[in-house]
Amino acid sequence: MKTDAAPGATGIPRSDRRNPPALLRARAWWRDFGRAPRLMGIDVARALAVFGMMAAHFGAASELELLRPETWGALVHGRSSLLFAVLAGVSISLMTGRARAAAESLPRIRLQLLGRGGVIFAIGLLLELLNTPIAVVLTLYGILYIVAVPCVRWSTTRILIVAGAVALVAPVVLAGLYAVLLGPQGPGVTLVLFGTYPITVWFALMLAGLVIGRMRLTEVRTAALLLLIGIALAAVGYGAGSAATAALGGMGDEGSWSSSWSSSSIASASGNGGSAADLGVPSDDIDFSGMVCDDFRDGYITCYPEDGVIPGSDNEGSWDDADPEGGWESYLEQVRGFEPLAGMLDAVVSVQPHSGGSAEIVGSGGFAIAVIGLCLLAARPLRALLLPLAAVGSMPLTVYSLHVISYWVLVGPIGSMPASGELWAWSAIAFVVLATVWSMLIGKGPLEQVAASAARRAAEPRPSGDSGPTPVMTGSRVDT
Repeated sequence: MKTDAAPGATGIPRSDRRNPPALLRARAWWRDFGRAPRLMGIDVARALAVFGMMAAHFGAASELELLRPETWGALVHGRSSLLFAVLAGVSISLMTGRARAAAESLPRIRLQLLGRGGVIFAIGLLLELLNTPIAVVLTLYGILYIVAVPCVRWSTTRILIVAGAVALVAPVVLAGLYAVLLGPQGPGVTLVLFGTYPITVWFALMLAGLVIGRMRLTEVRTAALLLLIGIALAAVGYGAGSAATAALGGMGDEGSWSSSWSSSSIASASGNGGSAADLGVPSDDIDFSGMVCDDFRDGYITCYPEDGVIPGSDNEGSWDDADPEGGWESYLEQVRGFEPLAGMLDAVVSVQPHSGGSAEIVGSGGFAIAVIGLCLLAARPLRALLLPLAAVGSMPLTVYSLHVISYWVLVGPIGSMPASGELWAWSAIAFVVLATVWSMLIGKGPLEQVAASAARRAAEPRPSGDSGPTPVMTGSRVDT
């Protein structure tokens, strides 16, 4: 196209100079966004992870039955957040150049990870202060960046070995510790080890993401390979876990040791002493009088006595004197009460969302890898159709935070929102429009800008002799 641009002029075609700058930016975005070196498929996968977590918060079906399409929405429970964990590893891998980082660049890269992780953790804390029933993922997501610091120079073989060991062994060890330590409930261990998002699960899947990020993700055969590997891992994890659960008489159906507090609380509310076999009863048959219940929309409701009295228990009384003896004299008896062997076995076979079991890690990890492979395959032929989703995926931190804030605005502190697929759909549409317009006119999401700035500032001042700019991860690419 001819232009009348002289040397030093803008070079904008004459026909375009009459158009508003916003329109020109929109045209450029439509033409260029999502193309190499950006990995549009990764952005699309991030968007699916965010919308999946939103669906879980808006009350998607809690029990998945393959022969009942109306329950397929239950796929979002647990799997969406674990997809987020795998994608965290992919992002970290891209940030470090997709390969083992050079020794001279390691200090900057590690400081960037610390800075980014710290900001994400702080944003998560602010969202938790809103006191919604949402189990905010960002606090552990920030910790994940910090935990990744020593891993950035590991070889791919070492990463795979450690990921496999953590996935298969760590849940068993954690279940044993939970029993031996008599179910610790401190804020730190609850956040990192025994909460909704155990670090053992996220660390293993983050390592898997590191390996994926080192692959040639622009090639079709790589995407197809990821899809096949993911399907195979999902079949092995869910298949073996479900078969073992059935063979063991249903162990793991109600969640593993990580949700034992919720299960025992429900049992206490029904006044039946806590047998797992008694949990599968209609809610109308449970006496919730005098109970306070929390619904975290993860498939479980946690209930506890309003007045501190445990109804129907052998130690009826307050929580403070429920075990008046305590101490080392009754320690072994208390450990036996946690049934450590059964808990450790359950930690191997459980496939329930947020159970933290080995089978769940393999199955849900495979599901996440398959989704990433599918998104990479679809990104090129369906680019125009998927651009709005990619816009959401380019700013997942912002969109996720806005979702939590909007939830708080709608229901208030401690408020619980009734299940509403319609509300989820309208929210998703609103976020797609908002993210697309912002990406077109401004670019990087506002919270993504904050995280990137924190990463840069954490690496300053640069050591003497530094040459060249520090690579900074933006979305699904590396900028310098």
